[in-house]
Order: sequence, then C-alpha cells, then structure tokens
Amino acid sequence: MAQASIFEQILDPANRANPYPLYAELRKTPVAREADGTYIVSTYDEIVALLHDPRVSSDIRNLVRQAGATPSPQEGPPGLPEPFIRRDPPDHDRLRKLAMRPFGPPHTPGRIDALRPWLVETTTGLLDALAGKNQVDIVGDVAYPFPVTVICKLLGVPREDESRFHELADAGIETLDPTTGTIEQRKAKRDRTKAELGQYLAALADAHLRQPGGDLLSGFLTDNGPAGRMSREEVLSTAALLLVAGHETTVNLIANGMLTLLRHPGVFERLRREPELSIPLVEELLRYEPPVQFLPDRVTLADIDIAGTTIPQGSPLVLMLAAGSRDPERFDDPDRFMPDRPNNSHLGFGSGIHYCFGAPLARLEAQIALTELACRLEHPRLVADPPPYRPNPTLRGPLHLLVEVDGIRAVGVR
Repeated sequence: MAQASIFEQILDPANRANPYPLYAELRKTPVAREADGTYIVSTYDEIVALLHDPRVSSDIRNLVRQAGATPSPQEGPPGLPEPFIRRDPPDHDRLRKLAMRPFGPPHTPGRIDALRPWLVETTTGLLDALAGKNQVDIVGDVAYPFPVTVICKLLGVPREDESRFHELADAGIETLDPTTGTIEQRKAKRDRTKAELGQYLAALADAHLRQPGGDLLSGFLTDNGPAGRMSREEVLSTAALLLVAGHETTVNLIANGMLTLLRHPGVFERLRREPELSIPLVEELLRYEPPVQFLPDRVTLADIDIAGTTIPQGSPLVLMLAAGSRDPERFDDPDRFMPDRPNNSHLGFGSGIHYCFGAPLARLEAQIALTELACRLEHPRLVADPPPYRPNPTLRGPLHLLVEVDGIRAVGVR
C-alpha cells in the first residue's frame, strides 16, 4: 500500500489538532504534485504570486471541465448562479463591487464601525446567560451564536430561522473538504444545497421587496448605483454566500483564538488588562491559527512557472494559506505566538481579488468576543487539550471547547 503523501496526511482527521509540523514538511517542496495531478503550493511568496495571477481561476466550472465532466448549460441550480467568489473577472469584479455598496466603503464607510455598541451588547448578553455555570462551551455558548446573530441582523434574516439554514450551511461547507468526494460530486452536492437555500431566501427576498429595510438583502434588491444592480438570481446567490461564510469562518476564528489564549495565559491576562491588545492579537491569530487553512478548487488557465516547477494548464491547484503564514522565509520565529508581531502580512484572509469580503466584520467580531471573554471568565481552564476538532481540514476549528471557570464576572469588573 502506497504511503500517504504529506497533503493526504494533512487531510487525515487524526492530524487535525496539530497540522503545523506537516506544513513544515510540505514547505520543503514549495510546489508538490499529488498522484491525481493536483499541485499543492505551500510557501508564502509563491502563494501570494498565485493569488494575484490572472492565470489561476476560481471558477468551479473550469475545474469541472478540466476533470473531464460535461458542464451543465446552467451555472448552477435553476435560479441560483455561482457566487462571486467562484467567478473570475469580469463577472467577479462586477458582482463584488455591487455587493460592497451597501456593506462598506466607499459607499457606506461607517456601517461596520457603527455596529460596535450592538456587538458588545450581544456578546454581553451571551456571557450574562452563563452566570452560575462552572463549565462553558466556548463554541456552543459564544463562538457560534455570536456571529450567527450578527449575520442574520445584517442580512435581514429572522434569527428564529437559524435552524433552517444551519443544516444547509454545514452541508455546503462540507463540500470544501477534498475527502468528501470528487470535484464533480462535491459541486453537485453544493449545487443541491444552494438550490434549497435559494428557495428559502427567495421567499425572504419577496418580503423585503414589499417592505425594504436597512439590511443588506434590502440593499442588494433596491440599490440603483451607477453600475446598475444585481439580478434577482445574483442577489440570492450573494445572500446565500454571505449567510454561510459570514458566520462559519468567524466561529473558528473566535474558538481558535480562545484556545490559543488559554494555552498562553500570560497573553490572556494581558488582554484582560489591555483591551487595545485585541487589534494586533487578532491579526496574529489569523496568522498563527487561521480559520481557513487552505484554498482548494483552483485551476490553472495556462502553464505557470513558479519555484522551479511548471504547473501545466488545466491543473487543479491548492493554496496552503496556513503553511504560508508560518513560512520562516517570511516570518521570524513563525511557530511562536507573538501578539505584538510587527509587519504581520498574514494570509488569514487570502490576498488579491478574492481577499475576504467580510474581513472588517470578522476582525471586529473577534476583537470584541475575545476581549469580553478575557474580561469576564474567572480563571478559565481547558477541560481537554487538544479539544475535539471538526473533521473539515479546510475550515479548521474545535467542535467544542469546554472550559471550567470559577464564575462569570459582572460587566465592568476586571
């Protein structure tokens, strides 16, 4: 039986708790070819170069074609095309620009910062509900409900509908795991999931058209900027993307962050005393324990010469962001957690035209959640280290993070 490649070992759930030694091995061969023809790129400079290279496609339809499948004449299920993160220019650029108009700068520059008081209030409410408990689950009690509440409010999705899209979100996220099927099988499952989510959002869109509000879904439906507006199908696709991506990665960012802080109690105590530390600390967490470990499902549109290797046209490509963010050629002492790390140009949000759309919101959510946890949990101790992990190797984070506490401090008590 052939020995598993380093990348196959990374995909193995047995290595989910600590894949970083495997990333170090992977970086010894910056561009590695897997037996199925996929190229794995693991060093910082090469990843950045490819993230900015127009010869690398994010359009899943190109990958399916290269895999030998017959593409459907439609882009996805009826009424729900591929979202902008799975498109190339010029479609990507047009849709991303339209999606950004009601979300942030330059058209609505204060939208995210204006949420800060409400974000603090929401986190405070979650922690208040833990009063009297001696054990909490950081994932179930804070890291999951907080960003879900936020994205529902932003999009205009009723919070009580969370259970309806939670299962669909999990099914969609599972398709990012290369171990769950072939490219064609994963795309087919993602299409089915998008269709179901699209049906739910279509009814919601009708309600928002009848009575528009200040939410993003209303904004997408009614915006009349100089670049026009999204079609109804594009609105639904964008809303589905934001509903899933808007909470899934932030859950892992907060949970991974809390786990890291509990493993570094000096930094935890410092954050409690110095809330302003949360800004550089979250940047270091995005480098040191990123929620998105790698970007799968890219494909080359031409031969690309990089790091002494020619990646042929039509090759599947995986960009190992977490390995690049610990590249010693780019970061001093990369396996050390340094909350004040200077010049921290990590890959936690990617780079290039697909740089994370929700990065400003994710940063703020993590800064607030981790600061409030540090201030209000009394003497927190990990119940299990490592904790149990979710099986997904792409979006890596604890399934649960049980912590024993002596109590929950009152607001304002440090």
